[in-house]
Amino acid sequence: MSVKKLLLLGFLLSALLPMLMVTLLTFFEARTVLREEIVRDMQTRANAASHQVDDMMFERLQNIVSWSRLEVMDEVVIGDFDKRLSKFLNELKVSYRGVYQSIYVVNNQNVVIASSEPADIGKPANSGRQWLQISFANRTVRLYQLAEQKLPIASDILDVNQQKVGSLWVIFDWHAITKILDSTENQGSAAALVNVDDEAPQTRMLAETKHWKKIVAAHDISVDSVIQPSAEPPIFNWVVSIAQYRSVVMAPVHRMGYMFILLLIITGVLAAAFAAPLSGRITKPLARLTDYANRFMRSSQSAPPVVDGPIEVRALSSAFGKMMDDLTLSKENLTRAAKLAVAGEMAAAMSHEIRTPLGILRSSAQVLAREKGLSVEGQEVVAFINMETERLNKLVSTLVDSARPRQPEFALHNIVPLVEHAVAMLRMQANKKDVNLAMVVKSHGEAAVAEQILVECDAEQITQVLLNLLLNAIQVLPTGGKVAVSIIDAQDHVVVSVADDGAGVTEAQKEQIFDPFFTQRPGGIGLGLAVSKQIVTAHFGSLTVEKSTLANTGADFRVQLPKRQLLNDA
Repeated sequence: MSVKKLLLLGFLLSALLPMLMVTLLTFFEARTVLREEIVRDMQTRANAASHQVDDMMFERLQNIVSWSRLEVMDEVVIGDFDKRLSKFLNELKVSYRGVYQSIYVVNNQNVVIASSEPADIGKPANSGRQWLQISFANRTVRLYQLAEQKLPIASDILDVNQQKVGSLWVIFDWHAITKILDSTENQGSAAALVNVDDEAPQTRMLAETKHWKKIVAAHDISVDSVIQPSAEPPIFNWVVSIAQYRSVVMAPVHRMGYMFILLLIITGVLAAAFAAPLSGRITKPLARLTDYANRFMRSSQSAPPVVDGPIEVRALSSAFGKMMDDLTLSKENLTRAAKLAVAGEMAAAMSHEIRTPLGILRSSAQVLAREKGLSVEGQEVVAFINMETERLNKLVSTLVDSARPRQPEFALHNIVPLVEHAVAMLRMQANKKDVNLAMVVKSHGEAAVAEQILVECDAEQITQVLLNLLLNAIQVLPTGGKVAVSIIDAQDHVVVSVADDGAGVTEAQKEQIFDPFFTQRPGGIGLGLAVSKQIVTAHFGSLTVEKSTLANTGADFRVQLPKRQLLNDA
């Protein structure tokens, strides 16, 4: 995976993960709280409905017991001869506005003698099987099986001697209970009234709303009413159950979840929109550096690209550029070392193959020179032979020295007398060509009196470098030229400058001037500057060529060496 993708992924994760965790925690906490709140609301509705059912049934029991004790019920003894009891029963039914479907009185023979419905008088009462028997207000109240939304309730009518003379019956319209359950319904909920028998672990459904079975079958959320503890046990063991679809209950939570998901998506898009430019700002400079590194060996491009970005990227670019400069320098050193290696192989072959015949030629020339009868022309030829053999011997020695330079023997030396000595050695050659050779010592760029400037170096090798530079300058200058030797004392290094006012060095020649066998002087072999460069590099310094300050076209060879200060002027 690329750095850009990793950064983009990191930005997205850093932006989304905390929000995702907060969203999940908020979602589950809200879900729990909402579920508890909805269950609490369902419980409240179930308890309220249960109280309404209890109040409704208590009122019915109270009605039938209080009516059975009325004086008008004595009409049962005479069979309601004047229809006064039937008229009273009809008025009761009308006054309760549909709570009772019918109210009637039967004698001990179970024959209806008075009724709110005149057509039922004289007929036998058909009550069905008894369901419950309840003692209420010192009277026994009987409830019969519920059928077709009708609940028969009966209570005995007693005379003054507490003897049964008949029974008062009311047919309670069970729809009133169903209406109570319907009032508890909410969106996606249903209710039911269930009889709980304490003596047997079974229940009986007494009433239910329209969608009760469907919702219960879905195994969704349901609660039962709670029977509050009291001093007297409840009359009926009935509970109201309320069930509600889970999807409806959790709909607000789901909507909140969708909003959170949408918010996460928007956050992710915004994070990606902001992260892409930021990651590109980091990765584009790296890509440019990578491209430069890939083309470095195949291209003439020398300077790395200028990159912009964070401090770390700019620092990396700077280090990268330094590394490339070091690689370029190493490449040049390897090239120079390869050429010197070739010179070494040539020197190894020439030192044996050439020096032996040169020695024979030199000895032969010396023998000829001692002949008394040698003519003037012969003596001149013998002199040429000695001179050329000596030149060839020096050439071979130079090749051998350049191929196998010895390691410098470091010691503290004052650079000023070393430069003065080199100048003094070549002053005679400069005078022969009428070349003005001058020397000056500068302290931090300003002229100063010669002083001790200590450099840790090999005095013999540094002298060789100075002689090579001075000799090259004198040889390339025409008659009347100028050579200025300057010693510049800096804070932590010293620079020896050899500047002339000659033809100078072109930009193209600067890249090759320190290569072995490259020369601008007729008759030169091109090893002096190569050997000097090698010596200065071994001294942890640098040898460079710049434009001369003496003339617009001159050359200025600068040797920079690390400096050592004398402690306490020792």
